Amino acid sequence: MNCKSCNTEITSKFCHECGHPATLHRIDGHYILHEIQHVLHFEKGILFTIRELITNPGQNIRFYLSENRSRLVKPIIFIILTSLIYSLANHFFHFEDGYVNYLDNQPSTTTKIFKWIQGHYGWSNIIMGIFIAFWTKLFFKKYDFNFFEILILLCFVMGIGMLIYSVFGIAQGITQMKLMQFAGLFGFSYSAWAIGQFFEKKKVISYIKAISAYLLGMLTFSLVAILIGTIIDYTK
Repeated sequence: MNCKSCNTEITSKFCHECGHPATLHRIDGHYILHEIQHVLHFEKGILFTIRELITNPGQNIRFYLSENRSRLVKPIIFIILTSLIYSLANHFFHFEDGYVNYLDNQPSTTTKIFKWIQGHYGWSNIIMGIFIAFWTKLFFKKYDFNFFEILILLCFVMGIGMLIYSVFGIAQGITQMKLMQFAGLFGFSYSAWAIGQFFEKKKVISYIKAISAYLLGMLTFSLVAILIGTIIDYTK
């Protein structure tokens, strides 16, 4: 039998060239449970990744980039999962209703763009991460990290930020206390700390640069969204 992926002759359960299994198991209930367990597995899954990124983000992300990429959840998957958690939390506890109502009273293309951003946090975070990565690369240009490695850093950092907002949002929904303003402060503080620690955790200037890069990235992202919306409205 030949491998269905690379057409190499198979003499065992897996192809010795590409690792593709000789026979794929059918997708059933057991398969779905196995996939869920794989994602949630503490040693190499979402819970382990969250713990490592909370306790020592800089060192763990550096280790992911240079040594071992199977220890943490893949960064794109991580930010999409955490954004999904955020979206589910908001769906059940409605901690963004005030913001949505404000947008509904401002009919424009810019409003539609920001509502899309709000409804697609996984993709919008990745897009905003590109802007933050640009400024981070500019401020930390003397360090030997390319643009895409910095983007991976931001996927992990912004993913934890989404979890922070989710926790505060759930607490606000349960207690009816206005806690989301504190969520913004905690989320921003974590992001600045994690980015600064990644580059040079013993230097105060690293954290100042991290704060500046994050703020400028968010501002640039928002300005580009407003500019696109304004241009579309103007040309109608």
